[in-house]
Amino acid sequence: MPPSDLRDARRLGHICPMILRAILLFSFLLSPAMATAQEYITIPARVSDEAFYRLVACAAPPGGVCAKPEIRWSETRRLTLSVGITQIDDGFPGYKMHLVDAALDAAIDEINSSGAYLLLERIFEGTPDIAVYLVDTPQGGTITGTGNAEMDGERLAVGRVAIRSLGGEIQEAAIALSRDIRRREVASVVLEELVQAMGLPTDVQSPAYTDSIFAEDGNSVVWLRGQDAEALRRHYPRL
Repeated sequence: MPPSDLRDARRLGHICPMILRAILLFSFLLSPAMATAQEYITIPARVSDEAFYRLVACAAPPGGVCAKPEIRWSETRRLTLSVGITQIDDGFPGYKMHLVDAALDAAIDEINSSGAYLLLERIFEGTPDIAVYLVDTPQGGTITGTGNAEMDGERLAVGRVAIRSLGGEIQEAAIALSRDIRRREVASVVLEELVQAMGLPTDVQSPAYTDSIFAEDGNSVVWLRGQDAEALRRHYPRL
């Protein structure tokens, strides 16, 4: 289904090593960074709000240092962020497309009502800031055919997010969902990927956090509460 039909569908439901290192570092600093891996940190028990925030925002283990830079949408864009489904492969089940459609609206509502200084909206035409691809890729398969260089060729579980940033500012984000995503997972996975597209890309693996949207081993949470919402508010405090 082409993106232009989404509105109707929704209604229906030999260089010196030192010089070489300098060149590589300079190139890295000038080039946009792309974060795609769904990484996680394992912890045995619940931690403070601050420790949890640093874990999901910059992959810092409790009491440790950040393993990734903090990235955010700029102040000029965070109140006008657009989200849209840009591709629906023929092999992506129609009933799941309708579930994703509803889940996106619910996820946007959760983020917009979290108290964070963010405002997201759905769009059905044009290029969104956060593009969603519903792909004919099996769980564990390789993404192809999106035309997104950071998605194609990457392994897909049931959901994947890719974030392009430059100088700490997010430039664009993309989400891919597998055709094999289960009905009961859709709402949770969509919310998780959209929250991670806000610049909170690290999951937590812990028996103490099965009630978190960032839980590595589960896809059942469909709301932002407690430390999940607090992490988003800390990342985007009201001015």
